[in-house]
Amino acid sequence: MKRRVLLSGLLLATLVWAGPAVSADLAYTTQKDQTYTPAGWPAVLQADVYKPTATGAMPAVLLIHGGGWTGGKRSLMESTARKLARQGYVAVTASYRLAPGWRHPAQLDDVRQALRWMRASHASLQIDPQRVAVWGYSAGAHLAGLLGASDAAPQDRVQAVVAGGMPADLRHYPDNPLIGALMGSKPANDAARWAAASPVTHVGRNSPPFFFYHGTLDTTFELKNPRAMKAALDAAGVESRIYEMNGLSHIPAFQFDSAAVQEALVFLDRQLGGAGSP
Repeated sequence: MKRRVLLSGLLLATLVWAGPAVSADLAYTTQKDQTYTPAGWPAVLQADVYKPTATGAMPAVLLIHGGGWTGGKRSLMESTARKLARQGYVAVTASYRLAPGWRHPAQLDDVRQALRWMRASHASLQIDPQRVAVWGYSAGAHLAGLLGASDAAPQDRVQAVVAGGMPADLRHYPDNPLIGALMGSKPANDAARWAAASPVTHVGRNSPPFFFYHGTLDTTFELKNPRAMKAALDAAGVESRIYEMNGLSHIPAFQFDSAAVQEALVFLDRQLGGAGSP
């Protein structure tokens, strides 16, 4: 129990550092506490929207917080959301159900519903529904990877994924207490479900382009994770890139992510035609 609490605390600490701000280009407004779940959903979940004060439909990014699947909150992605809004993106930070009270795939169902809500509300939110990306770190990157890589129906697909500190294959961590809380089982007796919960198993020719950023000294989720994803994406003929953060482990790679975020913004501009694109 002490090990689990310590690891959870470390992953949560990853998410509380705001980091240097991107230079402000556009003004934006915030819409807090927007309920994105329909009536009858297992839990009432909300999102915060950061919207540039511009005219016309804009590209959008769904931001998914980390916290080891057992903790965290959407406000922890606020810094990234503000950077995106200043660069011409509608940024949406969404809450989701947490483990162990809710097991996989509850979290994936929630973020997929957040994506559907964004598209259903595209007119009022000024979102171009054909230019939507997803971005997460750590546990949030795992959910972003699942949401992006899965061969979903066209209305559930995203056009790009940004994933930091991503656990791509949960089967590498059979004794991780946080993954155990998420899955409620061991891979030895639940192999198919653990495979299905691993983004690397879903990569295919319909997967969107991926941008990974990852610390070279990450021992929580090693660099082999984005490398395995990139190998699978390469084999499927899908564009991807890994931005390696030399000398950084899991927590510092989030704490000192300014350069990685700048590179991710360039990637999104190219994929979605954002404000910074040529």
